[in-house]
Amino acid sequence: MAKVTFNNKNKAFYNALKINVDQYFDSKNIKKTGDWRLYSKTLVLVPAALVIYILLLTAPLPNIVSLLLCSVLGLVLASIGFNIMHDACHGCYSSKKWVNEVFGLSLNALGGNAFIWKFKHNIIHHTYTNVDGVDDDIAKSPLMRQCDSQKWVPAHRFQHIYVVLVYAISSMAWVFLMDFNKYFKKRVHNTPLQKMSRNEHMVFWLSKALYALFYIALPIYAVGVGPWAIGFVVMQLSLGLMLALVFQLAHVVEHAEFELAGLEPLQIENEWAVHQVKTTANFAPKNYLINWYVGGLNYQIEHHLFPRVSHVHYPAISKIVRSTCAQFNLHYNSIPTMTKAIASHFRMMKRLGKKPLLANCVVAPVSGGVSPVS
Repeated sequence: MAKVTFNNKNKAFYNALKINVDQYFDSKNIKKTGDWRLYSKTLVLVPAALVIYILLLTAPLPNIVSLLLCSVLGLVLASIGFNIMHDACHGCYSSKKWVNEVFGLSLNALGGNAFIWKFKHNIIHHTYTNVDGVDDDIAKSPLMRQCDSQKWVPAHRFQHIYVVLVYAISSMAWVFLMDFNKYFKKRVHNTPLQKMSRNEHMVFWLSKALYALFYIALPIYAVGVGPWAIGFVVMQLSLGLMLALVFQLAHVVEHAEFELAGLEPLQIENEWAVHQVKTTANFAPKNYLINWYVGGLNYQIEHHLFPRVSHVHYPAISKIVRSTCAQFNLHYNSIPTMTKAIASHFRMMKRLGKKPLLANCVVAPVSGGVSPVS
């Protein structure tokens, strides 16, 4: 892949911002990792998922109640991903590394793989956010056109309608297809995957086997193939739709900017932190329920600037980030409600689905290695 760098010679914005945020934590004498607010979520979400799972396998419930519980289970699992897994895989659930490693494996319990996700998300996405040709989250696809630099095909005319189905099946695609694709190809989009240790290979296969046991074999044994298949699909549709939608609202909305990486080395004119602000958006910052459920991912700007700070601190430091952005004349893209954020996303998808007036700008194959932030 082409070498991508940032103009970090004068990191004026990030230096000022970091000083301000560090002063906040020092003055409050608090750690940047999780606290009782995160741990209380763990004590609510994990038992809730286990109780629902056991009820579905053992209790004689009416069909409509079972389907409703399957849907709720998918939403609870999504929240576990947003809150517990996400902070743990970023190393900010706890100040203890082993605790982060253990709770990071909650992703494996959801069907994914923590090792691959950390490389895809922490390294690639968080460094090269919205860089077409590098960021796997906006990888070009015949089904979805997520930025202007991607090739247009006639099917995209209707993408603002059918992407709902694409999002809904994304969890199943992730578990049964995309993880294996990355594992065997040893690539994440155009970037070679970091070498996995023997233990990581064992964890990959063991967790996939346990997923098949607890999500497929045991439910089939308990309730039969038909009820399991229906319930499993309902759970996955809820899980996939929620995961995809929340992550799309962070970067594929109006006023979020994109870059294009081609064959030649690319130096982005902005420093890395400015790039994060320009390519990211917050939504529903004043909605406590949404903030609790999505694990602070509605404060995506703060998350991208300080990925190793637990999400429980984002509402507080958002005031610092906003004021520092104003000081440097940077647009702080915050959409007041989730409804307006969803509307912005689908307006953008509809606009991108229209045939461009000019010839398509096609992303060329890229080669080489990823450049670290410098």
